[in-house]
Amino acid sequence: MPEEAKLALEDGTIYKGEGFGFKTIKPGEVVFATGMTGYVESLTDPSYKGQILMSTYPLQGNYGISREWFQSEGIKAEGFIVREHNTHPSHGKSEESLTEFLKEFKIPGISGIDTRSLTLKIRKHGTMKGVLATEEIEDQELITMVKEQPEIGEVDLVDQVCVKEPKVYGEEYKHRAAILDCGIKNNSIKALLKREVGVVVLPYKTDVKDILDYSPEALLVSSGPGDPTRVKKAAENVRGLAEKMPIFGICLGQQIIGLAFEASIYKMKFGHRGINQPVKDLTTEKVCITSQNHGFTVDPQSLEDTPLKMNQVNLNDGTPEGLEHEELPISSVQYHPEAGPGPHDTDYYFDNFVESLKNY
Repeated sequence: MPEEAKLALEDGTIYKGEGFGFKTIKPGEVVFATGMTGYVESLTDPSYKGQILMSTYPLQGNYGISREWFQSEGIKAEGFIVREHNTHPSHGKSEESLTEFLKEFKIPGISGIDTRSLTLKIRKHGTMKGVLATEEIEDQELITMVKEQPEIGEVDLVDQVCVKEPKVYGEEYKHRAAILDCGIKNNSIKALLKREVGVVVLPYKTDVKDILDYSPEALLVSSGPGDPTRVKKAAENVRGLAEKMPIFGICLGQQIIGLAFEASIYKMKFGHRGINQPVKDLTTEKVCITSQNHGFTVDPQSLEDTPLKMNQVNLNDGTPEGLEHEELPISSVQYHPEAGPGPHDTDYYFDNFVESLKNY
């Protein structure tokens, strides 16, 4: 018989459902993501570190788990909230069930939750601190744990997911890009290797001199979790390399590029998470559907006195989805052109990055 699980929120609400996965208690910022598929990629995305992920699509786990879909070496989200989870997946590549997957990485899950109600609450009040318990605990103790939890902007999440030592891939290729790692996804590395560009993945705190020792022809500033103002060294590195090579930023990387040129950042009410965000290119007027996962963004008004201009916009709320330097080969996107999960409408941005690398 399924055991009771509880999700407590900072406003004092406690949702009760059925526990699955690992028996434990985990705190985190409760966020929702839209999309019918992609739970493996989302759970293993380093950008979800520090967060308890809820899927708005009611059924999860129906096609199982394959390591081929991992975006890092394991689950990075702190917990998983679903309306219903499937215990008998059906897919040719499936290696295990969602329950087994969560158990393997010691992550709790809760099902039987009214995810529509919880989504509406977050949309109305914003993301909330929460604690997910799949083992026995008194309600009041759970609420106390929530209230004592730090805000997500007070935690150095990037340090928990970035590489500690340099990693080199594709040494056989003629061209090489450096990746400033704040929580890189596997798909981003694969996108460059697919285009026969080798990569060196470096901790974001790596000094400019040491980055240059690897002789990269361009720099990719990666996606990652949390507040970009906590990774000041990454912005310093962008400034130090700005006139030395092309630079491209993805998601958190866009925010870091913004900070490098003195734009400001703010925390969004409930962020963009999912695989169906519409983005308009202000130059071509082309609209693409994009994969996104962020809770912070560049303040567009703060760009006025910088050399950066907004060249893409989110059609839902008008937030910046792309930046471009007026003089230097520096650009960024707030969404994920590498997908994983989601549409591949904007995969061509890696072609643009490689072209700038080769022609600089």
